[in-house]
Amino acid sequence: MDIDWAALGSVFGVSLVVTVALVALFTLGVMGLSRQERASAEGGSAGLAVTGAYVCFAACAAAVAYGISLIVA
Repeated sequence: MDIDWAALGSVFGVSLVVTVALVALFTLGVMGLSRQERASAEGGSAGLAVTGAYVCFAACAAAVAYGISLIVA
């Protein structure tokens, strides 16, 4: 049995980068929703923050769906 260490390292690196990017996107979404709650408590509006949060959550869902489609196919 021969292990292709370069391919294994490549898979590890790509999965690490994608995982960090997805966590960062989800964190930005949560931050956007918290800004909306803070703005509504102060009597303001944060429509851009909510829109950005929904875009971040949609991008996370799209990345997860793409990963599942790669696994299933």
